[in-house]
Amino acid sequence: MFLEVAEIAVKPSSEPAFEQAVAEAAPLFLRAKGCHGLSLHRIVEDPTSYRLVVKWETVEDHMVHFRNSADFQEWRRLVGDYFREAPSVTHSHSVLTRPSV
Repeated sequence: MFLEVAEIAVKPSSEPAFEQAVAEAAPLFLRAKGCHGLSLHRIVEDPTSYRLVVKWETVEDHMVHFRNSADFQEWRRLVGDYFREAPSVTHSHSVLTRPSV
């Protein structure tokens, strides 16, 4: 399992509309090959910044299959106008997990 983490800065005062657009776009991700869910996190210290975390089976499922799809174009249409700048995107995989006690 791989995590895509997109750091997204939005234009001031657009936060509610951006959150609604992400909610509307969620099904585009969820029907994509290899997608296992997503979450949107708002940064406390900077309320115009978000982290979109998407779980993918493989990096290729994100970078090839989803990024080259019509659904990706629809995602960008829904949210792109709210971006203050281009998002920064990284991928990671777990190397250590410990349950809480």
